[in-house]
Amino acid sequence: MRSLKNMSVLITGGGSGIGLGAAEHFASRGALVTISGRREEPLFAAAKQIGTRCNAVVGDVTVAADRQRMVEAAVEHGGGLDALLSLAGNMHAGALGSLEEDRLLDLFHSNVVAGVMLAQCAEDHLAASKGSIAFAASVHTRRAFPGASGYAATKGAIEALTGVLAAELGRKGIRVNSVRPGGVHTEILVRGGMAKDDEESRARVEGLASAHVLGRIGTTEEIAEALEYLVCAEWTTGEVLTVDGGLSLGVTKG
Repeated sequence: MRSLKNMSVLITGGGSGIGLGAAEHFASRGALVTISGRREEPLFAAAKQIGTRCNAVVGDVTVAADRQRMVEAAVEHGGGLDALLSLAGNMHAGALGSLEEDRLLDLFHSNVVAGVMLAQCAEDHLAASKGSIAFAASVHTRRAFPGASGYAATKGAIEALTGVLAAELGRKGIRVNSVRPGGVHTEILVRGGMAKDDEESRARVEGLASAHVLGRIGTTEEIAEALEYLVCAEWTTGEVLTVDGGLSLGVTKG
């Protein structure tokens, strides 16, 4: 396996949640990390907390010029680009009758289209380093949660893209994988309007603990460990790695 030491890694959504957990984990193992996000204050606070191995660039993955700046910043900070962790995304929940076309299109733009176009921006750099791309999938493709049809559809698209891009980019030496997390507490429920604040968000996710075979929800560090494997395992591509404490097994209490 490759080592993270001095590896140049671009992480979108790096100011909070799984993206922040990945940035902390990768930097602690010697990677040169560039994090991006739309909100300047938490992004720069995260970079300061992580230290000099972390660089921050404010930007929106749905904006072409911002995507290019993210890649350029990572290349400058790390002397090239070895891995792209495409973790930025949003959630919009609602029953079928309440869904709005514009919001669904925005969701696909942020969760699917933006990640594909960012991969396009990074392709030449990743080919030069024989690097890798990792996307964020979701247990929503394995377990049906009413009211989350739009979000689940975007994650299904990501899982399909993982295989297609792995097949397409393998000839250039670029590996493409995804991680499929189970219940992990992040800010996404608040941003998606499914919880009014962090306390309610945590309570909702913790409420799923018993549905996980291991009896608890996961941590961002545990997802980061899986991402490290996907980035460093040189013969792994086209894989959607489930890291969900057994949630997707669908085990019911007897």
